Parts: sequence; structure tokens; C-alpha cells
Amino acid sequence: MRAGPSHEEVRRHNLGTLLRYVHVHGATSRAELTTKLGLNRSTIGTLTTELAAAGLVTERPPEETLRAGRPSLVVRPESSQVYAYALAIEVDRLRAARVGLGGKILDRRETDRPRGMQVVDAVQPLAGFIHEMRRAVPEGARYVGGGLAVAGMVRRDDGMVRLAPTIGWVEEPVGEALSSELSVLEGAEVGPLIVGNIADVSAMVEHSRGAAAGHDNVIYLYGDVGVGGGIIAGGRRVTGHGGYGGEVGHMVINPKGKPCSCGSRGCWETEIGEYALLELAGRGHESGREAVLGVVDSAMRGDRAAQQAVRQVGDWIGLGVGNLINIFNPEAVIFGGTLRDVYLVAAAQIRSRLNEVALPACREHVRLRTPELGTDAALIGAAELAFERLLADPLL
Repeated sequence: MRAGPSHEEVRRHNLGTLLRYVHVHGATSRAELTTKLGLNRSTIGTLTTELAAAGLVTERPPEETLRAGRPSLVVRPESSQVYAYALAIEVDRLRAARVGLGGKILDRRETDRPRGMQVVDAVQPLAGFIHEMRRAVPEGARYVGGGLAVAGMVRRDDGMVRLAPTIGWVEEPVGEALSSELSVLEGAEVGPLIVGNIADVSAMVEHSRGAAAGHDNVIYLYGDVGVGGGIIAGGRRVTGHGGYGGEVGHMVINPKGKPCSCGSRGCWETEIGEYALLELAGRGHESGREAVLGVVDSAMRGDRAAQQAVRQVGDWIGLGVGNLINIFNPEAVIFGGTLRDVYLVAAAQIRSRLNEVALPACREHVRLRTPELGTDAALIGAAELAFERLLADPLL
């Protein structure tokens, strides 16, 4: 028979569970931790004291209390002293942030990414952003690692970007290239750099602390030129065998439709992505997020061509979402990226179409939402990749 977990294993597990709760929920009283984690008061006190000694949390009396007697200490994540770097490579921009424990963005940088930019040209400004942000790091602060979110298919084992057609990359070792670039910067911290898909990491944090908090079955749709998906089932990410799960933009919904950048024809993103909307609106010569927002704004102002374009794209969105609802039976579907803006003006069309497609038992509880964390979801999600090791075992 296998022996049960040792006292030390239980202790480390409890430390990680407590730290993760405070990381996600923010300032929490010892009394609430006792209730939520199902541990006794003395155990909670021992754990919080140990985490405080490790510099991961602080404990202070509440600022205000209406109860008689000694108030329960409030445990807060040490956001300013424990941090990760978060990076995002998107179709039209490069972003970087320093994110503190607790998911708080402490510093950020951003620059345009010209379409067609290759990996070597993308990693240089990102490394430069980290070098700049280091100057504001408090003395003695603890760096736990870095996370990178990419708009493409990422191999889980080594962070290789296998295919990112919307940014023009195939078989690119982006994480390795960025780590190498960082290593040439004098004094730069080069810790573990974990790479993930932008929709996948956004789904993760919208589930833990955003629009889908409290729901364990969620689909997050991220749109720009292409469409990606992050899927949460039973409270866990669905990433597939190699990490490529969630490529919903490449499900074929119109076999006689337009050619797709992936090499197939009639993929969902050819009907609902940036190019589709702009072409339908008679603005095929334009590109980028601002162009999409321009169509949405025109539709809201009564422009007939823009309204027709939004309705048609909304119809295709509803068709695809209806199919996903039948497959995954989610509680919530979140529209991120440019799909957020389209959803806001085509919600009725999308709901009507998905109601025609989705089975009543699957659709009756589904809520359609926009991201609570907005565009920060990708950065906070990238940071989560780096924080995961710490949260799993705070004393490593």
C-alpha cells in the first residue's frame, strides 16, 4: 500500500492553497481563509505567518471594523515585492508589463508591431522593455519568472510557435530567441520564460478573477485577423495533447468559402475575422483594430453598409458559437479582442443565430459576456504562467 502524504507534503500543499487564494482574491481576513479553505484557525495562523516570513504576504489589522473584540488580521499579497514579467506578441502590437503577485500590473510598455515583422525584430523591443522596467524595481524585490502570450499555436513542452499565420510565423522558437536577447542585456534577470497562446491564457484569468469567475465551463474567444479560443472544462484548461487545443478559428464552417491563411478553406475566421468584416463593409483596403472599430462605430451611427457587414459577421459568429455550445456545454462565452466590439453591436443577431443552432439543453444557461479584464487579460494571463511554479510550492 502507498503511504499517505507526509506532514511536510500536507504543509506545502496548504501553503500553496492559501497563497493561491490570496493571489486570486486579494486581501482576505484570516477568518475568511479559515472558512473558505476548511482549515482551523491555528493552522491558518501558522501558514500566514510562514508566508509572511518568506516575503510573500503581509498581515495587518483591517482599516475599519464594526465588530467588538479583536479583529481578524487581513492577509494581502506582496504585489510590490514579488513579481513576474508578462509579454504579449499580437498581430499589431507588442506589449510588456511587470505584474505583481495578486495580478496587479505595476508597470507597462507598448509599441506597434508592423505586420510582417519577424521574430528577431520582435524580441528586441520586448527585451528592451524589460530592461527599462527593471529600473523601477524596488530593492530586494523577488523575481519569479516571465510569461509570453503569442497569437499562435504554441507547443506546450518547449514554447515553440508551430504556426501563427496571422503574424506570419512558422516553427519559430520565440521563447528561446527572447531569452537569448535578454541574456545580452547587462544585469537582466533571465529566469524561466514560459510561452502560451494568448486566448488560452486570457481564458485562464477571466475564469479565475474576471468575467467567468465562479463558472467552471467557459469558452473565451479572441479575435483580431484570426480567431482563437481558450476553453475551460470542469475548471481546468483544455489544451490538448501538444498544447494546440482551442484553435476554433480553424473549424471549417463553410467548405465552399474563402481560402484561409492556414491553407484550408472556409475556416470560421474567414467569415468573422478582421478581413471579413472590413471587406463586407467596403473597406477592404484598411486593416487593424482601429479599422474594425471604425466599422462598428459607423454601424452604430446608422451606416447601412457597416450595419449589413456587422449583421452578416454576427450571423456567422452565432453559428460557430452555437456549435461550440453543443460540444462543450459552457456556462459562459466571452468575446475578447475585436470580437468584443463586434459583439456589442451584434449581440441580438448572435443570440438569435446560436438559438437556432444550439440544443436547448446546452444553451439555456449560457451567458454571453465581454472580458472584465479587457485587454489586460493577455498580460495578466502571461504572468500567471510564471507565477504557477511559486503558487504550486511557495517555499521552492
